[in-house]
Amino acid sequence: MGQPTLSAHADVPLYSATISPKMAASGRVHLLLLLMSVPFCLCTVQGLKAPSGNGNGLGNPPANPPVPVNIIGAPGPVNNVPVAPAVAAMTQPRRATGWKLAEEQSCRDDLTRLCPKHTWSNNLAVLECLQDRKEDTEIAVDCNHLLWNYKLNLTMDPKFESVAMEICKSTITEDIHSQGEVIACLEKALVREAEQQDQAHPIREECKKSIMRVAELSSDDFHLDRFLYFSCREDRERFCENTQAGEGKVYKCLFSHKFEEAMSEKCREALTTRQKLITQDYKVSYSLTKACKADLRKHRCNLDTNMPRAREARLSYLLLCLESAVHRGRTVSEDCQGEMLEYRRMLIEDFSLSPEIVLHCRGEIETHCSGLHRKGRTLHCLMRVGRGDKGSTVDGLCQSALQTLIQSADPGSDYRIDRALNEACESVIQTACKHIRSGDPMILSCLMEHLYTEKMVEDCESRLLELQYFISRDWKLDPILYKKCQGDAARLCHTHGWNETSELMPPGAVFSCLYRHAYRTEEQGRRLSRDCKVEVQRILHQRALDVKLDPDLQKRCLTDLGKWCSDKTGTGQELECLQDHLEDLLSGCGEVVGNLTELQSEDIHIEALLIRACQPVIQSHCHDVSDNQVDTGDVMECLVQNKHQKEMNSKCTVGVTHFQLIQMKDFRFSYKFKMACKEDVLKLCPNIKKKVDVVICLSTTVRNDTLQDVKEQRVSLKCRKQLRVEELEMSEDIRLEPELYDVCKTDIGRLCSNVVFGNAQMMECLKERKKQLSQQCHQRVFKLQEGEMLDPELDYQLMRVCKQMIKRFCTDVDAKNMLQCLKQNKNSELMDPKCKQMITKRQITQNTDYRLNPILRKACKADIPKFCQPILNKASDDSELEGQVIGCLKLKYADQRLSPDCEDQIRDWILQSLLRSVNIDWTPPEVRSVNIDPQLQIHCAEEVRSVNIDWTPATDPLC
Repeated sequence: MGQPTLSAHADVPLYSATISPKMAASGRVHLLLLLMSVPFCLCTVQGLKAPSGNGNGLGNPPANPPVPVNIIGAPGPVNNVPVAPAVAAMTQPRRATGWKLAEEQSCRDDLTRLCPKHTWSNNLAVLECLQDRKEDTEIAVDCNHLLWNYKLNLTMDPKFESVAMEICKSTITEDIHSQGEVIACLEKALVREAEQQDQAHPIREECKKSIMRVAELSSDDFHLDRFLYFSCREDRERFCENTQAGEGKVYKCLFSHKFEEAMSEKCREALTTRQKLITQDYKVSYSLTKACKADLRKHRCNLDTNMPRAREARLSYLLLCLESAVHRGRTVSEDCQGEMLEYRRMLIEDFSLSPEIVLHCRGEIETHCSGLHRKGRTLHCLMRVGRGDKGSTVDGLCQSALQTLIQSADPGSDYRIDRALNEACESVIQTACKHIRSGDPMILSCLMEHLYTEKMVEDCESRLLELQYFISRDWKLDPILYKKCQGDAARLCHTHGWNETSELMPPGAVFSCLYRHAYRTEEQGRRLSRDCKVEVQRILHQRALDVKLDPDLQKRCLTDLGKWCSDKTGTGQELECLQDHLEDLLSGCGEVVGNLTELQSEDIHIEALLIRACQPVIQSHCHDVSDNQVDTGDVMECLVQNKHQKEMNSKCTVGVTHFQLIQMKDFRFSYKFKMACKEDVLKLCPNIKKKVDVVICLSTTVRNDTLQDVKEQRVSLKCRKQLRVEELEMSEDIRLEPELYDVCKTDIGRLCSNVVFGNAQMMECLKERKKQLSQQCHQRVFKLQEGEMLDPELDYQLMRVCKQMIKRFCTDVDAKNMLQCLKQNKNSELMDPKCKQMITKRQITQNTDYRLNPILRKACKADIPKFCQPILNKASDDSELEGQVIGCLKLKYADQRLSPDCEDQIRDWILQSLLRSVNIDWTPPEVRSVNIDPQLQIHCAEEVRSVNIDWTPATDPLC
């Protein structure tokens, strides 16, 4: 029988007849070389046919041949080759069947010392035990020699042959002498079975264990995996020429070059099979097993006796268990973490190493991702499909498999694991995130902060969102969030350990729980720790950029997104669209959108895109409130107040106005208003939801209490203060008063189409064309003016145009008397012409109806019903009396029948009218009008047209 010779690489002796204790301690199982080249279909050692010459790539034969072994694995004479003295005593005929390693004298001491008694009856268990312990202790020379001989003939076991004949029939028929083909075939069958639901020839569990143990025994040296060795000889020379064999180093080197263009397809296939075996049993990786052995013991990662060994041995189980220890702040050795990093990267780079992905995502891969299998591109393609970016969704099992893989690989803790992301985002990291250490978990957070900015590139944006979609569905996959919040999550949300399954909790449930507690007040109790709240806010700010990063929102709003927002594909448009259609949404979706909007009102930084757009005005006018660690609606209030500053750009204006419009839908969406007035609303305005209705309800209550001079106002002081802020904000844009806007939409289109919204310009346009308005719009405008005259501070245009004059003349005047103060100073030389013009406009308005002149109304409270009741009887609540009541009072004034207060007001009114009529008032021509007196306009129209400074009364007695 031809004997194998030394390896072509002189550093790897295959075996020696005499094994030194040092070699025994090193534990390299080079002798499995022959085992891997024995065809399974042969039944006797005599039938072996060695390759001729040096065709196996090996060198000269060793000085001492190996000890032969008989058919059942026991040492004994074969072909008259003498047995080595050390094992001559072990070849008794009585052991022709049922021979046990444990019964041999040469291994008994080592076995008793190192291996549990229950393993002694199983030769493979004994071999595995001694293989595992060889790193920690020396094994006797004779025992080591005996073990080598046993491994040499291991695959002659009939159970391998029978399985091989059934599963690998074609391979055996084609080439019964090929190097390692049968073992390779069985290994491929083993991994293929994990990737298929229906197996034509299922492999028994015991047989699977045996195949896997053979793979474990070849983990030390790639020469021992004969199929891989012959498939990768040239690739080893090309990529790993200087890599010393042993301790799995050549495997690692070849793995790192697997996707190189120069790598042969045959070698790549053999390496993939080897990697797939590692994912099923981590012990098939020598370097990982050696580096993590102590850590696995320390963190009790293989002590669960209730768990099937097959699952316990899986690479994903090892990674999850050790990653859990790392995330909990426990110590895991640097060597072990380094090995884990390599295998996590391996899982991300090649989706085919995850049998669940191959099994459950086959359809998605074939339909959407064919031909993208290298460097993690297929996985990212599947992630993209999972996000719904390709217009379709993935099967639930495929989604679950992807989520499990992301958890095992844990790319959130080190972005470099994800090569596709790393390559796509390298330029962004170098510019936007260069201040962060390479590999730091904060790199991903930094990339998210620069999403949709000028520093972001398209490829990076896509890869980042694909990964974040899955990270957002399991709070544990953000390592910083987990580190800061694990205690809070256990206390408040009843979470389990990092690596424990969470099937009972839907995606995103833990994070939803955390953010509900993040914004609780002290009175509500059970709040988050400060560090955890900071991280929750960070995640909320990032997720606001894309609705798909909010699992709860996407799940509940899937139907509504399709129905209302299918064309809203721009950045941030989907959430805005859902908010715009809040009243139309299904209850589940409406609830989650409402909760998120309520949260935004408290912390507007969640609206990341709005904050970016408004940075100039924030820096100039709101920096004092934006720098606060806790935002309680102050930033948005400041932005509203500074909407018309020169630093304000169109994007910011549109964003702020949109948020104001959304706030109108529910008073809870205005945080400061909600906190100041919630008790008042419950008491005075129950069952009212819309903010505008709540404002009207509270304002009406305040007004009625004021008019009736009640001793104690029903609306609390803190609520009245915030109510005033809300009323002032609403007065700036007619759209913020939905009922008024809805009834005047047609009139706006007909009369004010060229006027822009904001700055109360649209409202002013309607006021100036009041006579041309439709009845409903006219009535609403009249009611609005009535409120403004009663409380001039709500007259946005008056307050804006006369802002400096108010500071000059009316600093100490009560807001309700502001117009009166301005009127009294109207003819001052220091009065600004624009303000003077605005005062005149308001006087003209007041003269159309006594109800629009609150001072006159109060002074003549008893006179009006006494002398002018017939006119009141014909009056409508919502339309002007065109000066009829004032005309009535003027006649009584001539008869000297008015009360003193009323008489003073009418005298003043007559004097002002007279001055305007004779042109003493230097009002601009467009404002100068007889409209100051409606009755004068009616009865003296012709005379006034020709009037000049030498005005003379006309013939009409009323004139």
